[in-house]
Amino acid sequence: MEMTSGDSCRNFFPILMITRINMKKTSSALFTLLLLAASAHSQQIPARLDTLITAWADQYKFNGTVLVARKGEILLHKGYGYRNVKDSILHDQHSVFQLGSVTKQFTASIVLKLQEERKLGIQDKISKYFPGYPKGDSITITNLLSHTSGIYNYTNDPAFMANEVSKPASREKMIALFRDKPLQFSPGTQYSYSNSGYSLLGYIIADATGMPYEQVVRRYIFGPLQMTHSGFDFTHLSNPEKATGYFNLTESGAMPAPIVDSSVSYAAGAIYSTTGDLYKWHQSLLQHSIISAASLKQALTRYKDKYGFGWIIDSIAGKEVVLHGGGIHGFNSFMASILEDDICVVMLNNFSNPHLDKISKDIFAILYNLPYQLPKQRIAIALPAGSLEQYTGVYELSPAFRITFTVKDGKLTGQPTNQSPATLYAEREDHFFLKAVDAQVRFTRDSSHHVNGMILYQNGREMPGRKMPIED
Repeated sequence: MEMTSGDSCRNFFPILMITRINMKKTSSALFTLLLLAASAHSQQIPARLDTLITAWADQYKFNGTVLVARKGEILLHKGYGYRNVKDSILHDQHSVFQLGSVTKQFTASIVLKLQEERKLGIQDKISKYFPGYPKGDSITITNLLSHTSGIYNYTNDPAFMANEVSKPASREKMIALFRDKPLQFSPGTQYSYSNSGYSLLGYIIADATGMPYEQVVRRYIFGPLQMTHSGFDFTHLSNPEKATGYFNLTESGAMPAPIVDSSVSYAAGAIYSTTGDLYKWHQSLLQHSIISAASLKQALTRYKDKYGFGWIIDSIAGKEVVLHGGGIHGFNSFMASILEDDICVVMLNNFSNPHLDKISKDIFAILYNLPYQLPKQRIAIALPAGSLEQYTGVYELSPAFRITFTVKDGKLTGQPTNQSPATLYAEREDHFFLKAVDAQVRFTRDSSHHVNGMILYQNGREMPGRKMPIED
């Protein structure tokens, strides 16, 4: 229908009015639909979280306890897999795990609490507490907290880690492991993760208070928060809910790991705890019931490489997330908080090399209604008899890192330098995957079709290695 200019003028305002009325109805209906969609999503979150963790656990890529909470509501709190494989004891909400480096946020918070009480200052030189320490006048407590001291990390010593960690160690013995090693860089200029620095913080806490480090943590944190399932001496812990740690855990069996003595892991990684106790810690951060808002802000300030004081400060879904993982013989842990949305994610796992970082990303994707995928189920095939022998040998990925492949009981096994062996499963010729860790191996061939190398795919990296000639 054609319209004259006069008709256009007469109809302009009535049409606009009708449009406004329709827009109001449309907006109201759309808003209602959005509310219904949001409500439906919220109701589905617990089931989606459970399905996700179950999928990882079914592939032996998670074995432990998970807690996910938002705005005071527990969305998921459940155990998966075995607390003790030998005795067929299943995990539940009360399983007790070693935390490893999640301990560091507690150590850092104690330091800041003592600063509030004027018992120390984070700009103090460590020479104040360790007279005669090499270059101690150039290293501050801040450097120790933020891993910017340049001090050698004692857990990089393979001989010590393989043979000594289960034995009690004195303060003098521990400091001797790194005291006379050259600094990696001028303090404050770079970042390099150092458990040694956090051990020194534990000794500083003891000196500043006149009490053992462990007693200080109990007095300032565990006691006030009623974290009754948390402590330090995991070796001598007598608790039926204590989890056994494993190096490897697959459908074919488990390899128990020795317990690291708390005097060795100390202020860098000695705490044991439960998911429930760690949720109490998260709540205290929101309420500033242990350390002040100013101290927490100081702890969550990035210094180098996203690291603050005992926390990594990152972002997800446009939100700031503060987190830390932990790895200690037989255990891995992960704790993250999005404080502005009161979100807490805790995963405690009792075997080494799980996939907690990847799982955590999927958990946050579910919470924020973002895309995610359940873990891919890789299918193993049987290769022709005798074909595995061609892959055996020593492969050098770097001067300090080799993988030795052998065949035992018809299975291909790879053993990296200073690590436990792991079974490889064939997907097709030259292509293998591991179940113990999220890694794949592809063997390469020369022009004569002989195996001459390999590529390790792990953590988004491709690491080639050449097959070493057989020595006479």
